[in-house]
Amino acid sequence: MQNTLELKNICIAAGGKEIVRGVSLRIGQGRVVALMGPNGSGKSSLVNAVMGHPRYVITQGQVLLNDEDITYIPPHEKARKGILLSMQDPPALPGITVSSFLRNACSAFTGRVFSVIPFQELLETEMKKLGIDIKMAGRHVNEGFSGGEKKRMEALQLVLFKPKFALLDETDAGLDVDALKTVAETIKRVSGKMGILLITHYTRILEYLTPDEVHVLRDGIIMRSGGGELAEEIEKIGYKIE
Repeated sequence: MQNTLELKNICIAAGGKEIVRGVSLRIGQGRVVALMGPNGSGKSSLVNAVMGHPRYVITQGQVLLNDEDITYIPPHEKARKGILLSMQDPPALPGITVSSFLRNACSAFTGRVFSVIPFQELLETEMKKLGIDIKMAGRHVNEGFSGGEKKRMEALQLVLFKPKFALLDETDAGLDVDALKTVAETIKRVSGKMGILLITHYTRILEYLTPDEVHVLRDGIIMRSGGGELAEEIEKIGYKIE
């Protein structure tokens, strides 16, 4: 049986204002679903609410994981069930090294205990594949990191944690061409074993990563849905589509 993550008629409010209105999406294992739209359309609000951010309130609808209603369970329980949120702007964690954070987070996420030396060897192998300087393993998490370095680190988490579903909020932001190709190839490499919801403003990452579905969110509503041809249309005329 394949894993499925389904959003059914989701409505979201923040500060007493409705910002997402009746969004429904279904993400299956091995599927890459792209959610596109202009700034302020509700994309980030949607995935933050799905993961349980206290600022965003789901006022209607359901989040179903393999038909189990997980709408209102705590974020850490959603993570343990296999859902990973890659944040648009992940916070710095002063005093916590990358290697320590990833080892402990990986243990919490997978339920396995990782010894220091074997995990360090695994970490260095995957860092090399992503073009990340090994020295960054000893730096404090996201402290002084460039936007591109943060996004490479998110891709690293995707490989290490092996979630059932990954909600990737603007993973392509701040990446140069080489880094974009590397991150896209990483997503492609793991996508067969998980479902991916890829949030992006631009179509450039979709040049290296072909989505199974493309949805356009505007003013909190999904305005259009289609395949890769919809992304091509957006590239030509922008979000003026009806």
